[in-house]
Amino acid sequence: MTWFIDLFTPGNMSLASTILLYSFVIFAGIYLGKVKILGVSLGVTFVLFVGIILGHFGYGVEANTLHFLREFGLILFIFSIGMQVGPGFFSSFKEGGIRMNMLAMLGIGLNVAICLIIYFLQGGSEGMSSIVEMVGVMSGAVTNTPGLGAAQQTILQVNPDAYGASQQMSMGYAAAYPLGVIGIILTMIIIKMVFKVNVEKEIEEIENEKSDSTLAPHMATFKVTNELVAGLNMQKLHTLISNDYVCSRIERPDGQVIIPTSQTAIEIGDTVLIVCSLQDEEIFERFIGPKIEKEWPMDKGPVVSRRILVTKTEFNGVKLGSLRLHAAYQLNVTRVNRAGVDLLASPNLRLQMGDRVTVVGKLDDIHHLAEKLGNSMKRLNEPNLVTMFIGIFLGIILGSLPIQFPGMSVPMKLGLAGGPLVVAILISAYGHKIHLVTYTNSSANLLLREIGICLFLASVGIAAGKDFVATVFNMKGALWVGYGFVITVVPLIIVGCIARGKYKMNYLSIMGMMSGGYTDPPALAYGNKVANNDAPAVAYSTVYPLTMFMRVIVAQVIVLCFLE
Repeated sequence: MTWFIDLFTPGNMSLASTILLYSFVIFAGIYLGKVKILGVSLGVTFVLFVGIILGHFGYGVEANTLHFLREFGLILFIFSIGMQVGPGFFSSFKEGGIRMNMLAMLGIGLNVAICLIIYFLQGGSEGMSSIVEMVGVMSGAVTNTPGLGAAQQTILQVNPDAYGASQQMSMGYAAAYPLGVIGIILTMIIIKMVFKVNVEKEIEEIENEKSDSTLAPHMATFKVTNELVAGLNMQKLHTLISNDYVCSRIERPDGQVIIPTSQTAIEIGDTVLIVCSLQDEEIFERFIGPKIEKEWPMDKGPVVSRRILVTKTEFNGVKLGSLRLHAAYQLNVTRVNRAGVDLLASPNLRLQMGDRVTVVGKLDDIHHLAEKLGNSMKRLNEPNLVTMFIGIFLGIILGSLPIQFPGMSVPMKLGLAGGPLVVAILISAYGHKIHLVTYTNSSANLLLREIGICLFLASVGIAAGKDFVATVFNMKGALWVGYGFVITVVPLIIVGCIARGKYKMNYLSIMGMMSGGYTDPPALAYGNKVANNDAPAVAYSTVYPLTMFMRVIVAQVIVLCFLE
């Protein structure tokens, strides 16, 4: 049994023992992370604490192996996040998203300001806590693991021998993280109490906004009564009504239902089904005739409605209008569903892998189009590894590019965290324009992300465990916990009061904005439980992309500015 005992003996750094150690740290951390205390769980971050415990008892990994697993895990995690947030990154700045993102940026600025104020008040470079440790505390306080990884990677780029400083940063992170999660939820409760929020009323307000939304495609039926447009074909009608819309079907007075082409004319007595924005409904009432209530059969009869999946790569990035669907298939496209969001089927809309196209026409014609576009769920389940590793390849090159800024002693680099993040955002947002397939189903993306973060956290925990108890469980560690709590709570209270007091934002959206601003899934889970709808998740996803990017960059900039 000696061989068995050796596998589990602290200090054994064989390949088998290393794999066993990582496996135990990860599965134990994930399992314990599901345990809720006062309704709050730490999730996958508990992997870090299990790693610290085993590191404290002498378990370790060969330095080069640990360094590789940590950096590779970080790259997988960051790149997967970039691919997830990229499609919505630039659209998050539109309309109400600008205000939310600016408030989130204010929160980041306050986090940094408070961190630096504490650093200088406690003596600056001569004080008890170094700037490296304070960056770790700040990353833990805002529950942002990628920022921690980026800052650690920056330190090692500047000084490859600075493993000690890197581990000190991990300890600051671990000390501040638990109260960081609790502090976000506590702030939500404080905002609710200060402004005497009635959650039921906030939920009702969100539901009313949804019913009145003008962003999603809206279907309405009109009776043609205006003699001035009688006899005009679809092409001429589009010159009169310049808004984006689709005429899905026309029912003649004799009951015949047809799919209109550009040359199809409307006549007095026709009934037309229009897909447009809700705000444009009044325009059609003025030009065509009164809106009427009518049930259009979607599944029976000569004309039916079906959804087709775009799963062939040759249609990735192709404009919808270039398919000439009516001329070739006698079909009309009314809507395109992308990542759960309905888009109006305008001719200039570029298709992407995974789009669900709603078409109207005869069943045989729909089947022919389905064969052309793919319509294969199995194809969507295949991961696009080529795109992934092209992105990582380019991301590492970008991350290694030195950028010199005035006042910095060394050039700044985006590093192994920032480089892949920027490239992932760009190729997921614009890759379709060069026919690069960037679609990855959510399960595959989540798997890569979770594997990456588990490898990273396990490596950080094991490396930091040796000195963790001596460093954290003393006056210095207690100060880190207090510093982190202040960094967590004060900016959130300020931002929350501005959002509610000045801008009268819905409380459910404020909860999502707070969670997204701190990239904190446990806090989002609490917000979703309170709201019982997707309002917090929508706000979370609105601020998450820019916030994640800025957290990664800011942590590096602080280290570079103060590193001597």
